[in-house]
Amino acid sequence: MNLAKKSQAVLDLFGTLESEAKKYVSEGGLSCINGCGFCCSNPKISASPLEFLPLAFDLYEKGLAEASIRILEANPEPSNCILYRPQSEDGKKGFCSNYRNRGMICRVFGTSARRNKFGRKELITCKVLKEEKSGEFMVASERINEGLDIPMAVSYYTQLREIDESLCDEYVINEAIRRALELVLRFKFYEEGEMNPET
Repeated sequence: MNLAKKSQAVLDLFGTLESEAKKYVSEGGLSCINGCGFCCSNPKISASPLEFLPLAFDLYEKGLAEASIRILEANPEPSNCILYRPQSEDGKKGFCSNYRNRGMICRVFGTSARRNKFGRKELITCKVLKEEKSGEFMVASERINEGLDIPMAVSYYTQLREIDESLCDEYVINEAIRRALELVLRFKFYEEGEMNPET
């Protein structure tokens, strides 16, 4: 499977996750707060290059891949995700500038669960949601253990690894994006070379 096909496989997986997450949100009544960027403003969020291949291909098609790498390389210290656009002084409110191509970590947070050491499902969420929607959080926490369907994060990360385990090493988010961009640029360089062998 070449890099473009791997990217499409990631998109297909994201589509399945999104359908399952939408169903959970609609039936469970708990979702992230509109305009909240609490998670996005954490520079230590980790992710893998594989989950950002769709973003890297999108930026390449828009002619923004090389410029994005330059921006990332100019800021080597961990900082907010390059996609995040803060809209408040403290950076805790904002939006994703490429929401359609956000990574797996961005998709499972707030709309998935994991099992604790006792085998009970626990929502994967943040303190903002727990505090500002405490009633809905408590109800949803009970309902997911009484049969309410919710995406299980470990299942989706397992399926991601099945696409290409070697691209699932985790880095701080901007480093994961940078590596995905480099992979796509290399892939496109060789792909275009094969299409134009005389050049």
